This record gives sequence, structure tokens and C-alpha cells, in this order.
Amino acid sequence: MKYNAWTLALIGAGVVSLPAVAHADEHTNAVLTALSTTTISGYVDTSMQWNPGTGNQNLPAISPNGRPGGTKADGFNFNVLALTLSKPAGEEAWSAGYNATLLFGPDAAGYNTSVGAFPGDFSLKDAYVDLHAPLGNGLDIKLGTFTEILGYEVYETGNNPNYTRSYGYEIEPTAMTGVLAGYQLNSAVLVNAGICDAWNAGVNARSSPPKAESYKTYMGSVTFTCPTNCSFVSGSTLSGGAINGFDAGTGADKTSLYIGGTFNTPIPSVKVGAAYDYAMLGPNQFGAVQHQSGYQGAFGLYVSWQATEKLSLYSRGEYFAESGYLAAAGIAGAAASAFEFTETVQYDLWKNVLARLEFRWDHAEHGNGFGGFAAGAAPTGNNAFLLAANFVYKF
Repeated sequence: MKYNAWTLALIGAGVVSLPAVAHADEHTNAVLTALSTTTISGYVDTSMQWNPGTGNQNLPAISPNGRPGGTKADGFNFNVLALTLSKPAGEEAWSAGYNATLLFGPDAAGYNTSVGAFPGDFSLKDAYVDLHAPLGNGLDIKLGTFTEILGYEVYETGNNPNYTRSYGYEIEPTAMTGVLAGYQLNSAVLVNAGICDAWNAGVNARSSPPKAESYKTYMGSVTFTCPTNCSFVSGSTLSGGAINGFDAGTGADKTSLYIGGTFNTPIPSVKVGAAYDYAMLGPNQFGAVQHQSGYQGAFGLYVSWQATEKLSLYSRGEYFAESGYLAAAGIAGAAASAFEFTETVQYDLWKNVLARLEFRWDHAEHGNGFGGFAAGAAPTGNNAFLLAANFVYKF
């Protein structure tokens, strides 16, 4: 076994013994072997944002943790740093792996929390053990905390067609703690089913007493991908699913429903998408205070156009509505219904950098839904405008 000059000097001086060095070297090699299959990836997300006019306290939530847009208005923003360590399970029988994404920054706060679990602007995303079982076509199992299975948009800004999030994203859960099983029935159909602690995103969150022991959250989804023999729609996807459980954040039963997909068109450079998110909020079954049931719903349309090799355009139009008492409580703004239109221009100028410019217009249909000069003050207007630039470096 070969040692470097520094190690030989320590052995000669009697500081370390040869068996100790050999044992340490073997241990180090074992660790390096275990880490050799781990990949490290991530991204840094930044933005610049301008909201015309004054009174930016009550604006649509654009962050993945539901923080209002006013927290980023009229300034430069560091959003989040994400660092992912991953070793996917292999295709061989009874293989295993893991995934852990660490989030740092303002957009990490509130994404996946538990009381006292994370300090400041830090959180975990998709931290789970990944198992593969040789059952049928292969059963894939995640144990830990993972992204929920519904929705058109995701947490990662750079993986969405637009910089700002949709209303539909804001009314769906973001993360679950439990077990999720995925099974590929055939080349076209994928099914998922899972059981989790609670509907809300808290790590190791529990339903409130007296049903905390037995009351869990259940979920399921189906995704269909058009086969290659389906003409221009080949590769198009359609998915739907449901999640039912207890939201420890609001103290009520919730049922989330979703259906949506992305479809190719006869024009290869143009794709269209559609999404419908619906959340039913049941009466508070666990607390002393009873409140009425309600709903929140959002319907969105998406269009993308790859104009050139580097230039892309993305459009989104969306309508949102909720129960009147929810609007009065300020759960999703003061308006019972609203719509938004977002236009995003992306130009791939730098390698590994996603650069885009975005304009967004939100309009409250009934009453004032936006504005207000002080935190907690009543909204003063029915329109909100946003102009933003977003830069994401992926590694």
C-alpha cells in the first residue's frame, strides 16, 4: 500500500501506527465507494420585480410558501438556493437509493415546516428513501417527505412555464410526509398511491387529537402519456388525482382534486396546457369552534411557443373563485373571484442560465382584492400589475 510523504513522516515519528493508517484508509475507501454513485445538483434562483403604483401590501402570492407578492415588490431578490444529493434506486431487484434537497433562502421558509424543526430560511424538500421492488413491472416506493402528486406547476421556478405561480398552485398542498408507491402499468399509464400524516406540508405533521393516531391523509393519481403512434399528439400527457386528509394549519378536513395535461399541436413548436384545481374545505371536526364548509377552485390555460432555438414565449390565463366567507377571512385575498394573465419571454443567452422577463395582470371581479398601504389593512384596488425578471442558474 502506498502512502504520501506526510503520512510516512507521521509513522516514522511514532505519531500514528501503520495498522491505524491502513484501517483509516480502508474506511475512507468504503465511504468514497458509497458516495461514488451519489450525484449533486441544484440551482440558484434570483429575481428583480417592479409593481407599479403604491400600496403593495395585498398582492397575489407568487412564492412557493404562499408569501404575498408584496414581500418582493420594487426591488432585487435572492429567492432560494437548492442543493440536491441523490442516488436513485436501480432497475435490479430490491435496489435502493435516496434523495435529499436542501433549501436555503426566503423561499425556503414556510415550504415544509414543523414547529422547531428548521431555523430561519431553511427547509427540506424530497428527503426520502427510494426503494425498488421486483413486483410485476417494478414497484417504486418513497419513504419520507416528498412533493405532493397533484398540480400543473411545481416548486422549482425554473421548471415552470412562468416565474410567478398560479392560483391553482397556491390552493394545493406542496409536500407530504409518508409513503408513496408508483407503478408503471404499461408504457402509457403510471399510477401513484400514498398514505401521509396530514394534508399540510409540515414535516412529521400530525392530525389534531383525538384522531391523531388513526386519521391519515390518502392520495392517488393516474398519468397517461400518448404512445408514439398517436400522430402529432404523441408524448402528450394527461393526469388526474385526489388527496383527502386533515389540514393541521387550518384545522379542517380538505379534499384536493386535480386534472390537467400538456398537449402537442400540429405545429411542433407550439404546445398547449390546461389545469383545473379544486379544494373542498370541510367543517372543523377537531376544534371547539365550528365553521361552515367552503371551496376554492382555479382553472388555467397555458400556451408555449418555441420561436427560435433560444427564444421561447409562455402565456397563462387563469380564473379563480372561492366561497364568500373564505374571501372575507382573507384566506386567498378579499375578492371571491379573480383572474390573471401572465406573459413570459425567455431567452437562453448564457449556458446553464434560465433568463426571462415577465408581465402579470391580476384583476378582482367583485370588490377590492389588492393594494393597501399597511400590513393587514383592507385592500384598496381591484387590479395588480407586475413586471419581473428572473434568472436561474442550474448546476
